[in-house]
This record gives sequence, C-alpha cells and structure tokens, in this order.
Amino acid sequence: MSGASAAPNHPVVIVTGAARGLGRAMAISLLRSGAKVAAADLPSSAAEMAELVALAQAESMADRLLTVECDVSNWDDCQAAVRGVVDHFGALHGLVNNAGLGMQHIGNVLSGPRRRFYEVNADTWRTSIDVNFNGPFMMAKAAAPLMVEQGWGRIVNIVTSFYTMMMEGFSPYGPSKAALESATVIWSKDLAATGVTVNALLPGGPANTRMIPQGDIDDRSKLIQPEAMMAPIAWLMSGRSDGVNGRRIIASEWPADRLNATPASDVGAPAGW
Repeated sequence: MSGASAAPNHPVVIVTGAARGLGRAMAISLLRSGAKVAAADLPSSAAEMAELVALAQAESMADRLLTVECDVSNWDDCQAAVRGVVDHFGALHGLVNNAGLGMQHIGNVLSGPRRRFYEVNADTWRTSIDVNFNGPFMMAKAAAPLMVEQGWGRIVNIVTSFYTMMMEGFSPYGPSKAALESATVIWSKDLAATGVTVNALLPGGPANTRMIPQGDIDDRSKLIQPEAMMAPIAWLMSGRSDGVNGRRIIASEWPADRLNATPASDVGAPAGW
C-alpha cells in the first residue's frame, strides 16, 4: 500500500449524476478550478449533457471535459467508466458520488401525505438502494485501488441532512443516505494513511433540483441553490483539504470565504452520528 503523495495540480475527477442539478454545479466548479472532469450520467440525459458541453466550450474548458454514459447500479458500467477515464486522461484522482434517486417518483416531497415504508413498491425500493447506495460502493470499489496505488485521492459522497434520513414517510431515500453516511465513516477508516480521503458533502436543506417537484414550492429562491456546492467540492478535490478525512461538510455553511479563512482541520464535523 502506497503512502501519501502530493496533490496533483490538475486532478482528474469523476462526477456521477453530472447532467443537472448538484452534479452539474460541481462539475462546472471543478472545471473552473482547473480539474479535468469526467461527467457521468445515464444515456437518457444526453440533452442535458450536451448543454454542459456547450457551457464548457463557451468557457474554453471543453478539452478538460469528458462525458461518460454510466448507470452506477451496474457493476460493468462502473468498471468501464473508470477504465475509460484513465484511458482518456491518463489518471484518476477523485470521485464524487452524486447520482441519486429522490422521493419525487414515490410521493409528495415537501408536503404530505407520504407513503408508509410498506406502501412502497418492492422494485422501487430496490432500485433506489441500488442507485443511492450500491452505486457509490461500486464506483468507489472500481476507483479506490487506483487512488491507493498512486498515494493520493478523494472520494466525496453526497449525503443529506440527518432529519431527512429520519423523516416520516421518507423511505427509501432516507435509509439509503443513512447507509452512505455510515459507509463514509467506514471507508475513511479503511483508507487512513493511504493519502486517499473519504468525506461527506450535503447542501444543508432542500435544494433547487428536480428532486423537489415544481408544484411543491412556489418560490424556489427559498431552496438551497446548486451553486452552494461549488466552493466546497473544489476545496475537497484540492491539496487544501489534505488530511481532512471522515468529515461531514454542509455546503450552505461553508462558502468560499469561510473555507479560505478556516484551518482545514476545523472544516465541517465528523461524519456519522
């Protein structure tokens, strides 16, 4: 097992679920910070991916953007995505496990009534767990050995607020994110002293994404905007976060000015409960 190495000047980062919402904001932020980004999403998101490519072209960043078709619930897709990124960019330094399924396809999100856990279709439950928890595991399983071998890497799991994990009628989303929070803690311990860190990042409340249906709230400016994720993800994927491991960072509480003024060891709180 390799020891810690220096941070790369232009890290290569995979962002899953990058076609829209939080994933798109984080992909753009990483590109603007100088990273090389593999934006991964389902084939059905081709139109949104084309918009991301156009934005990168407009800002002269297209040479550092690779779009990847990937279903994170499929192990073969996860392996192929990692191999494809390494073949294209020559390395892999970071993984943002962002792809996820919310509650909008099951019932009401911000307002009731919601379904009880036993009223959720079994296949719907299984699919949500596959995407929200098994997917991050399989992406990390495919990527982590490369990062350990080179002695530097970043895995960031996008989780949710504790109250969402325990909210009435919020199965299977809440349990799937609680499992990912637990995995963040365990993986960070498994990778201690390798130079590879695992941290959790979350918006800090309901975010202005398609997970909150348009009819659920009239004034979407009251929601946390995806741009809140931009400064924290750029910081986490840089050398400034060296040694920060097993932490839980709430994006809405850590804008760029606060990140730049706070010692790395004091950013966020320990992940878990």
